[in-house]
Amino acid sequence: MLMKRVLLKLSGEALAGDKKTGFDEATCLGVAKQVKKLTEDGIQVAIVTGGGNFWRGRTSETIDRVKADQIGMLATVMNCIYVSDIFRYAGMETEVFTPFVCGAFTTLFSKDAAVKALEEGKVIFFAGGTGHPYFSTDTGAVLHAIEIEADAMLLAKAIDGIYDSDPKVNPEAKKYDEISIQEIIDQKLMAVDLTASIMCLENKMPMLVFGLNEENSIVNTISGTFTGTKVTVS
Repeated sequence: MLMKRVLLKLSGEALAGDKKTGFDEATCLGVAKQVKKLTEDGIQVAIVTGGGNFWRGRTSETIDRVKADQIGMLATVMNCIYVSDIFRYAGMETEVFTPFVCGAFTTLFSKDAAVKALEEGKVIFFAGGTGHPYFSTDTGAVLHAIEIEADAMLLAKAIDGIYDSDPKVNPEAKKYDEISIQEIIDQKLMAVDLTASIMCLENKMPMLVFGLNEENSIVNTISGTFTGTKVTVS
């Protein structure tokens, strides 16, 4: 697949490395170096981060779901501001967009502004999800990938692809080299949530799912030598 513009979704847990929470600077620097290689090759890169290294609202049984999701949105804002500055340290220009006003911290999202920033050579970050509760960062990532007309969505996770069951629970879980988005929906595989899967299906947005912690995993995914799971939409 020839790709000129991609959306990279980074899981919050993957950004935390072995610490499982907060940031692992070496991991984030490794991501920055790989993304810089992509930009030097002329590929436009947009990034969405999860918030699981700080907050998972679904695990709370005491606070309102809307408030829990709002905390999660703010966690992704923190992640994007941190990672974007790591990217600047590595020599790239960046811009962070949010669907709500965050003072001087971020830029309010519009498609025109985001595409212009990409065409100027910036790596852009989409923080704050969709701006609404009940939507995961996976859904927000697919939505933004569709909006900016990305060629594909790259999902960098803490595990190395899509399995027929949770490999953390089932040591006999089978990994897929390739699977259709329709099969993911039919089998209720939780690689991405159902809303995100249906949006990919309806808008024909292919996905490449891989483990972030594998050496050069992002560059290898773009070059076609990755060892994750290809999700087809045809």
